[in-house]
Order: sequence, then C-alpha cells, then structure tokens
Amino acid sequence: MALKKLKVGITYDLRDDYLKEGYSPEEIAEFDFPSTIDALEKTIQDIGYQTDRIGNIKSLVRRLAAGDRWNLVFNIAEGMYGFGREAQVPALLDAYKIPYTFSDALALSLTLHKGITKHIVRDLCISTPDFCVLESAADLPKVKMPYPLFAKPVAEGTGKGINPASKINSRQELDKTCRDLLKTFKQPVLLETYLPGREFTVGILGSGAEARALGAMEILLNPNAEQHAYSYENKERCEELVQYKLATDKEARRAMETALKVWQALNLKDAGRVDLRSDAAGVPNFMEVNPLAGLHPVHSDLPIICTKVGISYQELISSIIASALKRVNE
Repeated sequence: MALKKLKVGITYDLRDDYLKEGYSPEEIAEFDFPSTIDALEKTIQDIGYQTDRIGNIKSLVRRLAAGDRWNLVFNIAEGMYGFGREAQVPALLDAYKIPYTFSDALALSLTLHKGITKHIVRDLCISTPDFCVLESAADLPKVKMPYPLFAKPVAEGTGKGINPASKINSRQELDKTCRDLLKTFKQPVLLETYLPGREFTVGILGSGAEARALGAMEILLNPNAEQHAYSYENKERCEELVQYKLATDKEARRAMETALKVWQALNLKDAGRVDLRSDAAGVPNFMEVNPLAGLHPVHSDLPIICTKVGISYQELISSIIASALKRVNE
C-alpha cells in the first residue's frame, strides 16, 4: 500500500486529560505530555503517512463503534486499571483485526507484572536478583531474604512508588515500607535483593531474530538526587538530578547481551527498553522490561539512547512502524 494512502491512528493516554478528572501527578506519571503526541504525530506525517489522533481506550471504543478503521495503530496507551491495563488497547484492536505497533496483549500483560516476568526470566537462567512477591501484609513474617532489600509496586512504571525508603535495611523498615506501598498502590509488592552495582537501561529495536540492542545507557545519580535507585522523583526531575552516559565497556556489553536475550525470550516487538543493575561482582542482572517505552524526543530514555548512538527520532519512529508493518505482510 502506498505511504500516502496508509492511515495511522495514534492511541495514547494524555496526562492533562486525567489531571482534569482529579488524579494526582504521580497517579498518571506514565502518561504522555501533549508535546510527546505533537512530536510523534508530526514525525509520522513527515515520514509520509496520514495520521488520526484517537486518544485513550474509551475514545478508541467510541471510534470503533462509529465504524472508524485504520491501516495501522501506533499504540502507546498505558491504561489506567488492572494488571492488563497496557494490554487493553491491543486486545481490542486484535478483536477488530487492526494491526498495531509494539507488543501484543499477552506480552504486555506479562511484563507489567514484574514478579511473573522475573519468574520466567529466572527459569530461563538469566541473572536476576532473588525476590518474592508480597500479596498482603500477612506475607511479611514469611520474608527470610538477607538485607539490604529493595521494595516497589509489582505493576507500576516511571519509578512510581520508588523513593529513599525503598532500600530496606531492617525488619522495622521492611514492615513500614511494604505496608505503605500496599496501602498506597493497592497491589502486591515486589521485594528483591538490593544490588549495589551500576544501573543500565538498554534500548532495543526490532522483533524476534531481527531485534538488536542499540546501546547501554548508564544512569548516574547526582549528589542532590534521591540515592540507591532511579526513583519517581529522579525521573521527573532528571535534567537536574541525573546524568546519562553511553557505556561501552565489557560490563555494559554484557548488559546489552542480557537485555536482548530477555527481549527475544519474551517475544517482545518493535522497540522498548530493558533495565538492569549489576551485582557486587559486576554482573548485570535483569530488573524489568518496558515494552511501551516513553517516546518524548528529548526527555524519554529510549530516544535519548538513540540520539547517543546516532539514530534520529525520525529514524526511530520509522523503524518501529516498518517493524510493525512487516507483521502485517507476513
């Protein structure tokens, strides 16, 4: 199909829409700024496609019911509720046989739950810190892992729920931090062995055997940043609290190899990021994967990695669409 005739819908969750409904900035931290959607739409148009802003899943439902259809949907909608929230738009599009970018409903449901993802990764003999999942406060007495530990919500992104209290050094801290997380986020808590080494995020482009690791970006916290983790506060104020360095040494290359292995094992598609942290021996361990990575051209990690390795924002978006369209033509 000629590019000028190919219509690309764009699904997304806009922060402003939810702030107007009374949600707090942290509750909608994973959602997009208008500037991200503006940049994304302009880039898709510059490549040569027609665009149609759809918006969130409720808007998609209304548009589908009205009979609207698209040749491809560029989906970055995160969803609001449930462990399947990132999978809702892909599942709906599958029902209408409308192709879309990025991973399918199965993969997005799996990877949103960090505990289940780590079970699979560990079964594949890929390094990941020891962990347990606390379903409720009743599970706290069962924790036998040695300190220090690290706690975070099992199904959040953008550093939500991560702060200086996330690193746990005692039973008292364990009890308070986990109870606070359970109450605030109303979901299980992932408890992991704390790793003291370097922190990397690896950009991935492509699907299956054609996927490749673009580069390993090391996350370096400034002295005035919240320490021990790439927290919500550090991410929201990254310009002043964080330094990003493209790492190319042996440890970074090993992080890239591990990230690509995870990406392919979980059958993730088109583009995304894998986060890793090294243990005391300098071995990068899998922490979590983001198959719907942020796409702000300047502030999001994946585009930052691309810029550092010489890939323009337009090249990134074009490659994502080309990867998705290849599935349509198979």
